[in-house]
This record gives sequence, structure tokens and C-alpha cells, in this order.
Amino acid sequence: MTTPKLALTDGAVAKLTVEALIIGTVAGPDGVELAPGSEQVAAAFDGDLAKVLASLGATGKADEVVKLPAGGKLRAEVLVAAGLGKPADDGPSAESVRRGSGAAARALTGVSHAATTLSAVDLSAAVQGTVLGAYAFSRYKSQPGDEPVSKVDLVVADAKDDATRATLKGATAIAEAVSTARDLINTPPNDLYPASFADRASELGRGAGLEVEVLDDNALRKQGYGGILGVGSGSSRPPRLVRLRHKGPKGAKKVALIGKGITFDTGGISLKPGANMDEMTSDMSGAAAVIATMVLAARLNYPIDITATVPMAENMPSGTAYRPGDVLTMYGGKTVEVLNTDAEGRLILADAIVRACEDEPDYLVETSTLTGAQVVALGKRTPGVMGTDEFRDRVAELSQAVGEGAWAMPMPEELRGDLDSRLADLANITGHRWGGMLAAGLFLREFVAEGVPWAHIDIAGPAYNSGSPWGYTAKGGTGVPVRTLAAVLADIADHD
Repeated sequence: MTTPKLALTDGAVAKLTVEALIIGTVAGPDGVELAPGSEQVAAAFDGDLAKVLASLGATGKADEVVKLPAGGKLRAEVLVAAGLGKPADDGPSAESVRRGSGAAARALTGVSHAATTLSAVDLSAAVQGTVLGAYAFSRYKSQPGDEPVSKVDLVVADAKDDATRATLKGATAIAEAVSTARDLINTPPNDLYPASFADRASELGRGAGLEVEVLDDNALRKQGYGGILGVGSGSSRPPRLVRLRHKGPKGAKKVALIGKGITFDTGGISLKPGANMDEMTSDMSGAAAVIATMVLAARLNYPIDITATVPMAENMPSGTAYRPGDVLTMYGGKTVEVLNTDAEGRLILADAIVRACEDEPDYLVETSTLTGAQVVALGKRTPGVMGTDEFRDRVAELSQAVGEGAWAMPMPEELRGDLDSRLADLANITGHRWGGMLAAGLFLREFVAEGVPWAHIDIAGPAYNSGSPWGYTAKGGTGVPVRTLAAVLADIADHD
């Protein structure tokens, strides 16, 4: 993890001695305008800064970065104008500040010391955007290239204010949790497989003071985890189930978190096409997000009781692999007819959901790179949320507020009959391609205990960025939905 050192400052902006000073620009009705927090810098340029930036092609659009030599008008060597897009009536949004801060941080590789005025617009968003924009994963490169910006001063009204310091601490912790998830996702599958993933989760959990339990394949077999064992049966690297617990105060609400941990997915006997199969290293993104969120919960000491149940397996084709036509007996006793071994995530999650419900949680949140149908329906950046109507909508609203943009989706009852099996309690897929994301949610619902408010977040597209970096989102693992999970936990702590 590469995290720049962050410091608060309330010094005069024009007198900050740094290599680069970041300001915000917005797309106004008549062209580029300066965002709030840029007043002292504009004065140093005699009020002509917007015109100067416009002459360099600046428009203020989102993700735009324009650099300008300060020319002695500032103590900073370079002025960096970060576009925030078209502002709302009440000014730039938090997400626009995150994106602008991220784009600016990405543009400052090789810079030792920078300062930003975007923190004067929204401190939390500027912190998260800066940390995540500066993220780099170079563990496997012999020549990693320029280092990310190493120190950033955040301009605020009062650097000694307790609330401001608390905001810095919380936002940094959340951004570092996202970076932890990204590191896990970006680790290649020859190094991150069920046993090593379980070891890494245990190390992170114990380091944060969490209770840790790991079930190996023998324990899984003894206790009847048929879904996890079935999916993992084709690999020479046996599956695991990791349980992490953060204890809240007596009588606190109980929350169950579950994340899909398929460390690599070939599709099994129902083999995937070879094109882009390398991206299936990210099929454990849900598990990565949940593990990182548990560490965050311990770090910020959320006053709720949280238990993560994380199944880990590698889905491979071999002479010992499970087959289309097999019937698996899941943890808890339900049987599932396997019609497609590439619909494996729901099988390991079913086991985990039943186990998590034995703890009688007040809420259950599960996240997974579950269906290609999510990408078809919502694209690469918008997670789909299904579950209990009221809680589903609450999760989606919180996700949108923190910039991860989850969208509430239905679970049409007419699709449930398409999961009926001639042999077992249900089949793992329908016999058609329609509503695949929704059918997967209906499948998972079969394993949620009655009366438990729950949400399933499908992140098949948003978990991994296969294109160019944008905003604060690097290429590779994104860490979605860590910020959503953190927001849900904080909301439960504050309001339940």
C-alpha cells in the first residue's frame, strides 16, 4: 500500500512552500471558473487566473488536470488546476472533489510535497480522493517507475479543530481500507489462493484485534459445507472459510458481512472463454472488501457487533471437479442441482449465508462479483443491490452518497420458479438468460433466515477497472464496495 503522508494546514495558501499547489476549477456557463478555496491564489494572479487557465485549454470538466508554472507569484513551483465538472446549485459535490483530488494526485507522480485547496471544499472527499488517486501497486515490477506523491498538505480553516482532525482520521482510515482491498485483488492468483488468502485475512484480522477462525477443508467436510467443498473440489489448493469478529458493546446491534472469495475462476467444467480470463483474479473482490471493512471497523471501533463470514475457493477443471448434473448438499441441508459450474459464487455464498444467520444478526450484507448480467444491466461502474426492500433501498442510498453509486434492483417472483430443479430443492441457474442478476439474488434469498433484513451487492463490473484510470480509480482492483459497507455500518451505529 502506498499512502501519501497527509497534514492539515491553515497557513496562507500563496505562501505555502511546496512543489505543487492544487486548486479546483469548475465548468461554468461561460467557461472555466475557479472553485471555492482558490481566492488567495487568484489574487496572486491579479484576478486573471481563470483567463490564463482558459488560454491553456482548461474547461473545468471532470478529471481534467492543467498544470501552470507559478512564475514567482506563489511559493509553489507549479499550480495544478483539477477539474470538478459542472457544479450543483450549492457548489461542487463531494464526489466531484474526490474525483478531482484523485486525478490531481495521479498527475503528481515523482512529486515529493504538494498542497491542495480542495480540502477547503470538502475535507473528507479530498482526503479519500488524494489517497486513492495516489494508489499504486508495483510489487511485481522490477522497475516500478516514478513514486506517487509522498506528502500532501490539506488547506483548512482551522488545522487544530478537533472535528477537523477527526474528519481527517476517519477519511484516511476509509481510504486505506479501500487500498487494502485493492492490494488483495491485485495480488496474482499464484500468490493469492485459498490457503494464502486465509493466512493474509488472519494476519490482518489479528493485527486489528479481531477474533479469527479459519476452517480448512477437513473442518468444512466435517461440518457439511457442501457448496464450498463442491466448488473447490477441482483445485489442488483446497478451500477455506474465514470468520472475523469485531465485538461491540453489550446489547449492540449485530451485523453479518459476507464476501465471495473465488481466488480464480476458470468456470470449472463449464469453462469460460480464454479472452480476458485473467481478470478472474478479481473474483475474490467481495471477500477483499469485507476483510478490509472488518479491519476498518476495528480501527474506528464501530459500536456494533460485526461478524464476517468469508468463503474462499478456486474454481478449476480437473478429474476431481464438480460437474453439471451434480447435486450438492449445502450447509444447513438444502440441496442444489448444479446446471452450470460457472455459477459457483452463489454456491459458496449460500453456505456462508446459512452459517452467518446462525448468529441471529439484525442485518446481513453480502457482496460479490456474482453475475455477468450485472454488467449487462448496469455497466461497469454501477453495482446492483437486491434484498429486503427497505434495507436494500437504505444500502443503495448510502452507496450513492459515498460515490459508489449502487442501484436498487427488484427480485421478480416469476423468476423464482425458473430455479426449480427436477432432482433437488433448487437449481443454481435458470434455463434462460433473462434477468440473470435478479435470479442470482433470488437464489441467495433461499438461504437467508426468515426475518433477517439483508442486502446483496453485485459488483461484477465495478470491482475491477480493466480500462484506463479515471478520477481516483486506478487500473485493476477498485476496492468497491468498501466505502458502501463502511457507510452502512456507520449508519447502523448512528441510527439503530
